[in-house]
Formats: sequence, C-alpha cells, structure tokens
Amino acid sequence: PVVVEFVGYGGGRGLPVDWLTWSCAGFAHFVMDTRGQGGSWRRSDTADSGDTGAPAAKGYLTRGIASPDDHYFTRLFIDAARAVQVASVFDPSWGGGVVTAGTSQGGGLALAAAHLAPSVVAVVPEVPFLAHIRRGAEITDGAPYAEIAEYCRVYPERVDDVFRTLSYIDVVNHARRVTAPALFSVGLTDLITPPSTVFAAFNHFAGDKRIEVYDFNGHEGGGSLHFERKVQFVREVSRRPPVAPR
Repeated sequence: PVVVEFVGYGGGRGLPVDWLTWSCAGFAHFVMDTRGQGGSWRRSDTADSGDTGAPAAKGYLTRGIASPDDHYFTRLFIDAARAVQVASVFDPSWGGGVVTAGTSQGGGLALAAAHLAPSVVAVVPEVPFLAHIRRGAEITDGAPYAEIAEYCRVYPERVDDVFRTLSYIDVVNHARRVTAPALFSVGLTDLITPPSTVFAAFNHFAGDKRIEVYDFNGHEGGGSLHFERKVQFVREVSRRPPVAPR
C-alpha cells in the first residue's frame, strides 16, 4: 500500500530528507502539506486562503470557531480526504490501497481521512490529537488544547457554540465510522494529548484495532520502536483480504 502521512500541529511538509523512513521500509509515501501551518517546527508551502479573519486565540483551533462551515479544521479535513483520493489515483500501479498515518494532529487527520475518503486499508494514528476535544480542553493546560480554554475565557457566552463546532472535527465521531484495521499508540504521561482522549478514540473505533501503550512516555510515544511496530502492522494488514464496510 501507499502510506499517506499527515503532519503534526504547527508543521508542514518540510524537505524530502525529512521523510525517508517509510520509503526506506519499502513503501510508497505521500506527505500532505498543512495549509497555513509550518511556522513552528517544520516548513510549509501552502497558504490557508479560506481564513475569514474572525477573532481567534493564537493557534488554529479557534479559527472560524463560530461555525463548522468556516472552521479551519473543516478545510484541513477536506484536504486530508483529497490527499487520500489523489494517492488512490495511482493505486492501480501497485494495488495495495492506502494507509493513513500521522502523529498527534497527523494522527487525528489519519482517522478523519479514513472515514471521509475511500480506499483506506489501514489506519496508523500515533498519539492522536483532536479526540474527545472537550475533555482535552478541561484537563490539560498544555497547548494546543489550551487555545480553546483561552478563547472561552474571553467569550464565556459562546462555550456551547464552540464545542458544537468542534464536535464536527472530534475524531471520536469519525473513528466510530472507520472499518479499516488500526494500530493506535498512547503515552501514559502525555500532557499534550492526554491518554484518556486517545483511549476515547480507540474505544469507539469501529474496525479491528489494537493499541501500543507506552507507560512512561509522553507525547513522543514509542519513537523508533513504535515505527518498527507500525511497519510490521502495515505489512500484516496488506496481506489480508479487504473488509467490506459495515
């Protein structure tokens, strides 16, 4: 299969030398640039032309928060689904389907894309962000979930509307509609994507699933060890017959 990978919060597609692991393991690899991001830790080249300019907290979680139609992550989820569609165009060359993958924000996008686009044969969400968003905003003061609390402190009368909009991008609601097999990971000391939010997505995931738990790791998850496990998982599922949607 071809691995379609999504990037973590604040980063973009970077340079080709940043992405050698999956190709060195023998897989075709498609990396989606992240619109409007890329100013924090890895460069990007794609502008977010759909930004309305409405007041928001710093970051991306509250951009366009007044409506799911205008929300930043609505546009990003559409990008993710289209990335899978683009990769699927080339699938006849190898016939293995598409695996969606990513870490943190990338893991959340991997789950959303697996729901919204066809041809996904497996999902590899590593310490996924955007799961059980309200709980994340309530139990951690670490970024990025802190952006939501910051906005709600300024606009307390909008709290219900904020979480209504965010419910559309909460990947728990996408995971329950994905039937492809998945390998999750979670770090039990993670302060960025708290373990309970990751387990919410895992527990509601509709397909065959397993999760690697790293007891003393934080948002780095299992690092290189977990990459080896991801490669093994993708090789295993690529040999299975496809599962019909439920």
